[in-house]
Amino acid sequence: MTPHVPSGSRHSFRFGLPPSLGSETARDRAERLASFLQRALGKLVEVNVATSYETLAKDLLSGRADAAWAPPFVCARMEAMGVRVLARGVRRGMSSYRSALVGRAGSGLTLEKLKGAKAAWVDRDSVAGYLLPSAFLKTQGLEPSRAFVSQQFTGSYQGALEAVLEGRADVTSVFCPPASTGLTFTTGVEDVLGPGMGAKFELLAYTDEAPNDGVPVAMGLPAPLVAALETALLGLQSTPDGQALLRDIFNAERFEVAPRMGYRALYRVALASL
Repeated sequence: MTPHVPSGSRHSFRFGLPPSLGSETARDRAERLASFLQRALGKLVEVNVATSYETLAKDLLSGRADAAWAPPFVCARMEAMGVRVLARGVRRGMSSYRSALVGRAGSGLTLEKLKGAKAAWVDRDSVAGYLLPSAFLKTQGLEPSRAFVSQQFTGSYQGALEAVLEGRADVTSVFCPPASTGLTFTTGVEDVLGPGMGAKFELLAYTDEAPNDGVPVAMGLPAPLVAALETALLGLQSTPDGQALLRDIFNAERFEVAPRMGYRALYRVALASL
């Protein structure tokens, strides 16, 4: 039975998705998410794919989006401005992750050989796709703006990984499990590019951990609507359709309630990466 949710001043609910896993893929699956949320919230739902993380943050702050699936640094920025992060994803039983710096398999690239290399990143606000590796490199005495001959921002993990595969870049980064050891970085590569693709890359280093992506909700969203959205997200794992949405859109096995102000520690990472 669809819960009754007061409609408020607008008849539609707008949910934003990031471009990090590829905008085409996200758009293909947005319709499925919209259908699910429409049933859960009892409102017309629009799901839009933002062109960048910056746009996603601005959409939330301006009210153009009511909620969004947002990377950790966007969640941290939102929390610092008084926005609540409702839920966060859990992957492989963990609510945090880290980043792996990777190069092309067989390239012989190491941290010591990064000076003069070309880097491909996801987005300046992507934690695993830029902020964590950038902060890590600085701890190793490598200032990215000086160490690399070029840095490109592709907008997605797929774009960054493909840039390395195609020789347009030498190094990139990808999300991976928090307790990563050895070759477990390949799980992130294969989540993006598909089974077996991890073997085409080799590991350079792991970074520190960061909280998983979350779902911030716009300020002023009616409390009954917030509660209905929370119930819907936390209940996704209980049905096959919900499990498919978790896997295909959120790259997660379930959602958990996000602790209040659980992302603000990431500002240290952001400052270290400027």
